[in-house]
Amino acid sequence: MQLYVDLQVACTDTGNLPLPADFEKWIETAILGGSDSHQEEAELTVRIVDKDESMQLNHQYRNTPKPTNVLAFPFQNPPGITLPLLGDLIICKEVVANEAQLQGKPLTAHWAHMAIHGTLHLLGYDHIEQADALEMESLETQLLTELGFTDPYLSEKE
Repeated sequence: MQLYVDLQVACTDTGNLPLPADFEKWIETAILGGSDSHQEEAELTVRIVDKDESMQLNHQYRNTPKPTNVLAFPFQNPPGITLPLLGDLIICKEVVANEAQLQGKPLTAHWAHMAIHGTLHLLGYDHIEQADALEMESLETQLLTELGFTDPYLSEKE
């Protein structure tokens, strides 16, 4: 599979960010594991932002006036046109770091989780309904453990 990830680092503090190759590996894992079709090509943007930009976008698009860990904006192909564009992921560096610390998770594991979680949203997965949430969380757990990470929902299951 040919994957194109446009990584945009738009946060003030750029320390402790995963490498572009890490994002590509996590996203490719999500696409291959979360898609019924075998895509030959996929393209998406990952934008790493500060809390202010995350809060502004979360308020504008979800009517929630606070920053969030990841926002996914799937691309809708115009009728009759097929493009390999999946969409855009907006990941808030500060929220990811705070959540990893609060949840006692390694920072890299939480970055991987957010990249996979967001990519699955771009592929059409959702967690609004309980059954859909269980399906999505199960797939996230499977993909993350394949990558050598622990179950991201383990503390919630105990």
